[in-house]
Amino acid sequence: MEFLNLMEKWNGYTPVREKRLSEAKIANFVSLVTNEKKMPSHQWEYLLKEVVTTSDFPDLLGFVIDREILTKYRAAVTDWKSYFKVAKLANFNTVRRHKVQGADDRLDEVAEKGEYLVTPMSDCYYSYNLKKYGKQFDISWESIINDIMNAFGDIGDRFATSVIRSEAFKATGTYAAATGPHASLFGATITDSCDGQAITNLGSLALSITNLQTTEALMASQTDVNGEPILARGVHLVVPPALEYTARAILTSSMEMWTQVAAGGALPYPMTNVTPQMGLKLHVDPYLPIIDVSGDVDTTWYLFAEPSQGAAMEFGYLRGHETPEICMKNSDKVSTAGGAISPFAGDFATDNIFYRVRQVMNSVQLDPRFAYAQVG
Repeated sequence: MEFLNLMEKWNGYTPVREKRLSEAKIANFVSLVTNEKKMPSHQWEYLLKEVVTTSDFPDLLGFVIDREILTKYRAAVTDWKSYFKVAKLANFNTVRRHKVQGADDRLDEVAEKGEYLVTPMSDCYYSYNLKKYGKQFDISWESIINDIMNAFGDIGDRFATSVIRSEAFKATGTYAAATGPHASLFGATITDSCDGQAITNLGSLALSITNLQTTEALMASQTDVNGEPILARGVHLVVPPALEYTARAILTSSMEMWTQVAAGGALPYPMTNVTPQMGLKLHVDPYLPIIDVSGDVDTTWYLFAEPSQGAAMEFGYLRGHETPEICMKNSDKVSTAGGAISPFAGDFATDNIFYRVRQVMNSVQLDPRFAYAQVG
């Protein structure tokens, strides 16, 4: 029971990134583990088993895996961050994202010697708190003895991919649900959970040049609680994989083709496709068909404003812990003979060596005026 509690709570883990290891020692370790010098197998195996008995080896192993994770994590193209407001939060407490209304509507006329009237103001807020996500992996003592490379060769890759996928899944789930566009962010009409205003930001138009222009106009017509236009413009077009070719054709075509079916004389039609000039950025979200299991997922598309103009969603990280972290579990063995035990002898219960990865994150829906969804 005590061992299970340790595993569940992750007590006894030491952050690998906090270890003080010289670059020379790390370089020598990588050179040895990858057999950079092309040593004969018997010599390489002998040196590996010699290093396994040293106290630095678990730290070096974890440090190299940690670097592999960070390298792939930072190199990954996480384009969903383009249409989310990304924040760094100080702790796990609930945070509020306040929105102030008033004092920005049109000025009142003031008569000669008249009094300047106080404009009414109010505020509301959206709230959320961070959550912790992670998993652990173990390397058996037998694997270390038999084949050091197969014991951890692709762990860094796998954990980096796991973190990237977890963040993308969390982000998509902020604006999409099993039934389609998330009902608490999109509606015809929907009530803003902060200021209580009724907003329409959901339609049923298929993705086309004309319908994209129509949706842009609908977003631009959104108003604040005082009825003033906020001129929100969709900059980020998010589609499922099934709409990628349609979206790319719309955003890259220089010409529009029109067919005249009305009777009468010929009428001039504009032929230039101005859509590419509007600066829209295409994002293909592979998790839309994973989360949205409705029959319309392949024809549903989204527009989001630039977060600096107005954010429909926010994704938060714990400040100082924005990247995934690898930790190593200290061995809980004690030698009955009083001698030192190799850290790679493993834990008392299973002889396994444990590492785990952690990411602290969460997301929240903000102002629905800065988003629009069309279920084609």
